[in-house]
Amino acid sequence: MGNFETADVLVEGKKIVAVGPAVRADGADVIDARGRIVMPGFVDTHHHQFETALRSFLSNGLLTDDGSGSPSANPSYTDHVLQRFARVYRPQDVYINSLFAGLSQLDAGVTSVLDVSQIHHSPEHSDAAVQALIDAGRRAAFGYFEGDGRPSARYPQDARRLRNQWFSSDNQLVTMVMGGEVYLSEEMYTQSWRIARELGLPIAAHAVSGAGMRPILDDIARGTGGTGNDIGFGPDVLLIHMTGMSDLAWRRARDAGVRVSVAVPIEMTMRHGTPPLLTLQEMGMEPSLSSDVETTMAADAFTLMRSALTMQRMLVNQRVLDQGDYTPPTHWPTPAPGTPPLLNVRDVLRFATLNGARDLHLEHRTGSLTPGKEADIILLDTTALNVTPLNSAPGAVVSLMDRTNVETVIVAGKVRKWRGTLLDTDINRLRTELEKSRDHLFRAAGIRRDLFAYS
Repeated sequence: MGNFETADVLVEGKKIVAVGPAVRADGADVIDARGRIVMPGFVDTHHHQFETALRSFLSNGLLTDDGSGSPSANPSYTDHVLQRFARVYRPQDVYINSLFAGLSQLDAGVTSVLDVSQIHHSPEHSDAAVQALIDAGRRAAFGYFEGDGRPSARYPQDARRLRNQWFSSDNQLVTMVMGGEVYLSEEMYTQSWRIARELGLPIAAHAVSGAGMRPILDDIARGTGGTGNDIGFGPDVLLIHMTGMSDLAWRRARDAGVRVSVAVPIEMTMRHGTPPLLTLQEMGMEPSLSSDVETTMAADAFTLMRSALTMQRMLVNQRVLDQGDYTPPTHWPTPAPGTPPLLNVRDVLRFATLNGARDLHLEHRTGSLTPGKEADIILLDTTALNVTPLNSAPGAVVSLMDRTNVETVIVAGKVRKWRGTLLDTDINRLRTELEKSRDHLFRAAGIRRDLFAYS
């Protein structure tokens, strides 16, 4: 549709039916958006929502203990979150954590998410995760990943029940994605990928440096992965992080139409490896953005966009400076042929909206303000102290704004946040329930709560 300095967006029911200057709509209810940027809601393609009660517990934490004995090594994500906390989650903990995460992101203008819920210890845990996504009232892809392998677990076979019970239609607000982690046994990931394709579900899996995944992904890239050598890349696959992977895996992923989600702040902080933004450019690919874990970093799109922008520009800018010798007249060199172009604010805004919808196979429903798509719309306040006066709409969103600028949020035509306040939500009651869940998790995991010990 292009961009408009002044225009109207007409919504009927769930759908956008017109966008442009002076749209006629006799009898319509009107939202006066003067002084506001009107844009599609943000899309987060990888968020572990069940971990909300553990927010900031691992502000210094690495993915795995590196044996250094430093505050970053212990506590670590693998040892403490996955091996200790996750094992003591009850279905009610899954529910309140996932619900609160969804409402928190909705408040920040994130209208769509892939919930990577690696907490499926039993069918009851799975049902609680789905119900939380439904009750949050935003667009979501329920990521059915593994649990801790206890006897009551039904992963991956329970995908058939979940699909039939909760996701009989693909035309609903909450859809389903199959977790197909390759760090599990070959038999396990083969089953999960086969079941996903049997049920017509997209597949999502982590691909991370330092986790031993590179040779496995190479096998899958060659088409020789899995117990029957029949598990291969395709456009139904979303790889998360994609750090430390081989040139072969990258080429085959690109050629097969694989999607890539990057979680730049987490990748930089937790030693996942350098976010592969330059590799994506070299491959002619574009990523979507994801928040990953609130144990370590905020889960809002403004943080993600600025991190991607500044990290990529840092790498490219230093590469350009190094092409000179830091003394006149070559202290400010012209970029050499083949130097990756600098990302700009429009690029990362696209990563956080349209690319996210594409990677969750929702681009026909959301990701842009286009007639025929569903009305996932946010209004961002440009009259606020941190933005005014407005000189660039994309620049203001990416370089200046934060979650406080998200004034109104609409999902599928329904107003969920109005003039700064979430509707139909008792935040005080939910906060109390989340705190009770946190207290249970620390107590059951045998980890002492201390506001200063882990920083």
